[in-house]
Amino acid sequence: MNPAITLATTRRILTQLRHDHRTLALMIIMPSVLLTLLRYVFNDEQMFNRAAPALLAVFPFAIMFIVTSITTLRERTTATLERLMTMPLAKLDLLFGYAIAFGLIAIVQVAVATTVSVSWLGLSITGSVWLLGAIAVLDALLGAALGLFASAFARTEFQAVQFMPAFVMPQVLLCGLFSPREEMATVLDWISDVMPLSYAVDALTQVTHSTEVDGTLVKNLLIVAGCTLAALVLGAATLRRRTP
Repeated sequence: MNPAITLATTRRILTQLRHDHRTLALMIIMPSVLLTLLRYVFNDEQMFNRAAPALLAVFPFAIMFIVTSITTLRERTTATLERLMTMPLAKLDLLFGYAIAFGLIAIVQVAVATTVSVSWLGLSITGSVWLLGAIAVLDALLGAALGLFASAFARTEFQAVQFMPAFVMPQVLLCGLFSPREEMATVLDWISDVMPLSYAVDALTQVTHSTEVDGTLVKNLLIVAGCTLAALVLGAATLRRRTP
């Protein structure tokens, strides 16, 4: 990897996103809109406080997965990636450039969603708001990394969207959002243990209800970070120059 080339890729992606107002709105505003909708669907502050921490992980994760998988696929189908790969650009330069660019967008996305949730929607946080935001950003990066990895197996944008049920929905269903993982059937509990979103939700829930930064929280964060890095490396290994 070359840091200068990676940062140049980051600048290129951010420049493209700056002119794509719809995509920016989807990434930055939609999590806050969905959390607001959920707050008034429940119309109960206690129920919202129970669900909101998990959704601060789920919404950025899902949105980043969709946007990054389609954006990367478009680079291949338009032959942009093929032209870039004729330059001294390593695959990891490209993917880490994407990760940094979308990570910066994720910081804005999560900052807006957290601010709206805490100041307007009444989300009560016992722990650090800054730590809550950092975990949510890490989870958004996980979604971006998995989106980059999944895009290698799609030939059209429609196929990229079809990967969402395979990569995203099982994690959403088994992460503890709808039912505590320890109360699930044993097989489902085992499956949830290998899904990184489960650890992100556990970390966000812990920070919401406790000020303690213990070994469990650190372990959960390391697992999410490790899965993010592994997805980027696998994405580089499977990345193709173009779609046949």
